[in-house]
Amino acid sequence: MLPKEKLDQLLIRYTEITSRMNEDLDTETYIKLSSEFSEIGPVVEKISMMKDTEDEMTNVEEILSDVNTDDEMRILANNEAHELSQRLRCLEEEIKILLLPRNPSDKKNAILEVRAGTGGSEAALFAGSLFRMYQRYSEIHRWKVEILSESLSEIGGCKEIVASICGKGVFSRLKFESGVHRVQRVPETESSGRIHTSTATVAVLPEAEEVDVEIRDEDIRIDTMRASGAGGQHVNTTDSAVRITHIPTGIVVISSEKSQHQNRAFAMKELRTRLYDREQKKVYQERAESRKWQVGSGDRSERIRTYNFPQGRLTDHRINLTFHKLDKMISGEGLDELFDALMTDYHASLLSALDEKQ
Repeated sequence: MLPKEKLDQLLIRYTEITSRMNEDLDTETYIKLSSEFSEIGPVVEKISMMKDTEDEMTNVEEILSDVNTDDEMRILANNEAHELSQRLRCLEEEIKILLLPRNPSDKKNAILEVRAGTGGSEAALFAGSLFRMYQRYSEIHRWKVEILSESLSEIGGCKEIVASICGKGVFSRLKFESGVHRVQRVPETESSGRIHTSTATVAVLPEAEEVDVEIRDEDIRIDTMRASGAGGQHVNTTDSAVRITHIPTGIVVISSEKSQHQNRAFAMKELRTRLYDREQKKVYQERAESRKWQVGSGDRSERIRTYNFPQGRLTDHRINLTFHKLDKMISGEGLDELFDALMTDYHASLLSALDEKQ
C-alpha cells in the first residue's frame, strides 16, 4: 500500500511551491523552489491521475451495487472496473518508483574510463569501438564529451581512454556500464576467419565537484613530464603532461591532452572524481552489502555483457536479455532500450527490498 499521508503531504507541498513561485522572490530562492517543483512534479501528476481513477472506480462500483442496473450496463461496468483496476495497479507501481530514494549522484556528470583487457591488439580495437559507441550515444542526447587522457594503439584502437561527459542525467543513464565487456568477432587481421574473444573494461564514475571532496595541498604531489603517444602523437617541445599523486590513497592521475594549465585542471577533476567514488563505494557497500546491483561501483571483476558480431547479437548477462540488432546498439542508437531494461530491473530489486522490510 502507498503511504497516503506522504502522498497528501506532497500534494500540499506542491500547492505551496506553486503559490510561492508566483511571488517576488530572490534568484537563489526561486532556483531552489524550481528544482523542488521539477522533482516532485512527476509524482504529483501520477497522484492526481490515481485520484481521478479512484473517483471513476467509485462511480462504477455504485452502478454495480445498484439492484436496478440492467444486465447490459452491468457487463459494461464490469469491463470498466477491470480496466480501472489495472490502471490503478500500474499507477501505484509508477508512484512507488518515483518515491524511491534517489541516488545523489544521478544528477551529476560522469567520468568515463575505457581500457583494453585481454586480447592484445583486438582488445584495443574493441575498447576504441566501445568509446565511440558512448560518444555517439552522447551526441544523440546532446551531451558534451571531452577527452581527459588517452593512450592509442598502433593499429587505431586505444589502450585506454578517459573522458568527461557533461549533460542532463548523464550518470543516471550510464551508471550500469561499469564492468567487463566481452566481444566475439573475426579480427580484420585474421586470415583464417577464426572468431576471437577479447575484453575491455569500463568504469563510469560520478564527476565530483569541489564542494564534494576536499583535497589538501599537502596531500598531493604534482609532477610534469613530456607528453608522448603512439606514432609521435602528443609529442611537445615542453613538459606539458601533468601527473598528480594523492599521497594518502596512492591514487595517481595523468592528463596529457592540453596545455600544462589545462592538464592540471583536468587531472584535479579526475582525482576529485576518484576520491568521491571511493567514499561513495564505502557508504554504498555498508548500506547494501547483499544487494544484487552495485550501482556505479566500478567493479570490473564480473563480465556484464557480450557483443557477438557473427550472430549480430548483444547480451546483457545481469538481466539475461539479448538483442539481435548489434549494429544499432554499437552505433549508440539502440542503447536507450537496453538502459531502460536495466533501470526497470534495478527498480524492481529496490521495490522488492522495500517490500521485504515492510
